[in-house]
Amino acid sequence: MSDICTSRLSRRRLAGLGSAALAGGLAAPAVAQERRLWRMVTSWPINAPGPGTSANRLAERITTLSGGRLTVQVYGAGELVPAFEVFDAVSLGTAEIGHTAALFWAGKMPAAPFFTAVPFGLTPLGHEAWIYEGGGQALWDDLYGEFGVKPYLAGNSGMQMGGWLNRPVESLDDLQGLVYRIPGLGGEVLRRLGVTPISLPPGEIFTALQAGTIDGAEFLGPWSDTALGLNRAAQFYYWPGFHEPNGSAECIVNRDALSALPDDLRDLVAVACEAEAVRGLAEANWQNAQALARLRSEGEIELRAFPEDVLSAARETAVAVLDDLADSDVMVARILQSYREAHGRLGDWASLTLAPMSAMAAL
Repeated sequence: MSDICTSRLSRRRLAGLGSAALAGGLAAPAVAQERRLWRMVTSWPINAPGPGTSANRLAERITTLSGGRLTVQVYGAGELVPAFEVFDAVSLGTAEIGHTAALFWAGKMPAAPFFTAVPFGLTPLGHEAWIYEGGGQALWDDLYGEFGVKPYLAGNSGMQMGGWLNRPVESLDDLQGLVYRIPGLGGEVLRRLGVTPISLPPGEIFTALQAGTIDGAEFLGPWSDTALGLNRAAQFYYWPGFHEPNGSAECIVNRDALSALPDDLRDLVAVACEAEAVRGLAEANWQNAQALARLRSEGEIELRAFPEDVLSAARETAVAVLDDLADSDVMVARILQSYREAHGRLGDWASLTLAPMSAMAAL
């Protein structure tokens, strides 16, 4: 991880930003520098552990490193715009910047969920490799460009859990008729297996699950899930999160607002997002491990693995879902081809490195 960080946040680039900030500070008495206030709208409750933490830290980092030349004020979901209207708000210039997840925009852009997670697809480090080195960023820029939006990776909740249920799933037949909160491509996979998928903003999941409006729900991992209280609303906690093996958050910026910045501040925004992609993943991995240990020790919920017939059917269905999308949308076809090439190459490397180490006993 440290090598990746050093590569991304090159000393030369950071030094350049630091020199610019220093020069700006020394010149301040003679030349008044323009100060800007950006509104950051998010799809998360304010201060929500995980993505809300990333949003706040990103805003603070930009504000601090710019010396206040670019101040970012954070608004939680519903404070300025609803959770699922963040993209439109940034596109239209209602807000200059947003923190959210690409999977929420499937209705607007069928290809958008690729930039959060694909069922049985890339895990966090593989996803970052595809975005930063494998051509993913250019495709993402093309996808959002027609809406006047520039996307960045900016946080990661890590590999997901399968979600919470009020009744056990012991076979594929038990999926029939389930009403389940799950957005993105995973939702379409489960729909084809007999589930009724519903997309709810994070802040509404607990109430719906507790009231029985839905039978189950997935969100992220143990840290964020318990912060929402989902362990108090359902008994069974399933793994693995095959529907979202990655959890990238995105920072989206209005392109006109970005273009209006001087070069050093545009670079600063990019560097701050890269830093949060690294820090957010490290934090999520650590906090999820702590939260899982607490859930185990409390013993009030039951951890269960999805049955093999469910995983097998979901895997086969995921391939069909992706192929069908590619047949109906040219942009999906372009992105899927790139994604599958990256998945194959990175998977081959992982089979010689990560997989054998993961299978070994702990020290």
